[in-house]
Amino acid sequence: MKTPVRSLLVPQESVLLLIDHQPQMLFGVQSMDRQLIVNNVIGLAKAARAFKVPTVLTTVAARTFSGPIFQELRDVFPDADIVDRTTMNTWEDKRCVTAVQKTGRKKLVIAALWTEVCLCFPALDALRDGYDVHAVEDASGGVSEAAHRMAMLRMVQAGVVPVTWQQVMYEWQRDWARTDTADEVRAIAREHTGAFGYGIRYARDMWGGEEGKPRPAAPMRH
Repeated sequence: MKTPVRSLLVPQESVLLLIDHQPQMLFGVQSMDRQLIVNNVIGLAKAARAFKVPTVLTTVAARTFSGPIFQELRDVFPDADIVDRTTMNTWEDKRCVTAVQKTGRKKLVIAALWTEVCLCFPALDALRDGYDVHAVEDASGGVSEAAHRMAMLRMVQAGVVPVTWQQVMYEWQRDWARTDTADEVRAIAREHTGAFGYGIRYARDMWGGEEGKPRPAAPMRH
């Protein structure tokens, strides 16, 4: 078994690989709410953009079966080249591997549809090739709860690190004093973290409160 990864993710060492976030692949997902997966992967993509983390986008059979990449992802990375594959295993497509290698980064964050194929296969192969692989569980989905769970278990046993999209974003940020990204992270959280996002709006709108910012002065009493 690979030695467990002990260091936290930092943006300067990370590369994001998003695999097969396409309509036909989403139709088959039964392991979690499908609209939530869309929300989560877009939040993850926006976080990568905020931290300038290189992102590789890839699809499978986009024109003949699976359909185009989610438009919301295309909107986050409008100028990105999308690699369309025939292989189920992204790590067997040299263009994708080369795109990851060119970044020179070894902390690989992956999300994919489906977990048991398009996430599991490249995660295991990238692990073999010396990458610290982090599988974003809630931005991925399988054809059943069992398929998703067994794939995650298989990867974890091999040494892949399971994470969630918010965990990745906050791990990249870690300190609200990092003002270059703090405002954008707060904006992503407001939009993509559900009830917590509404809590952020509530605190801001009611008394101007935001994480990492000084508490507003109390009004003077007369």
